[in-house]
Amino acid sequence: MEATEFAPKSWEQRFVEAVLQRSSSDKGLAARLRRGDNPATEYQSWELLGSLGVDLEKDYQRLPFVTIAAAITKSKAAENGSLSLGKALAACYEDGAESKQAKARLRRLLACSEIAEVCRILRPILTLIDSKVGQPLNYQRLLKQLRTFHFDDQRVKAQWAQEFYGQPLVEAPVESVTT
Repeated sequence: MEATEFAPKSWEQRFVEAVLQRSSSDKGLAARLRRGDNPATEYQSWELLGSLGVDLEKDYQRLPFVTIAAAITKSKAAENGSLSLGKALAACYEDGAESKQAKARLRRLLACSEIAEVCRILRPILTLIDSKVGQPLNYQRLLKQLRTFHFDDQRVKAQWAQEFYGQPLVEAPVESVTT
């Protein structure tokens, strides 16, 4: 018999799969995760985050996971999607990347300099995407981008702009940030 080698799953993939699986079977957990995007009730999502190895004391590590967990549970996604953030934002408007409103939202996102600000600005964008676009986001990719933002914000911003304006993306994976 030939042994098949499987590539180990990334932290982002394991996290997204865990949120999808656990929130579909535990409605109480799903409700707590949805409340995670409010700073006053964010602590309610820490049980899952802590159990998955997220360092709760470091904002730059905790906030991306809280934001993605809340977005997944609010969207009631059944699986990780394939739509990038930039493409999804453009798809929210009839004019796509030519829409003044879409460009304004993208510019505001690109003006962010800290992960806390990015996550705060992303919340209403993710809600808009969920209400306007009938396709789920690639939450694993977005989580990788958010985790990388603290260390390489210009690269992540360039990726979002390329996705939005429809430039061909070289599918170089965003390196996984190790703890």
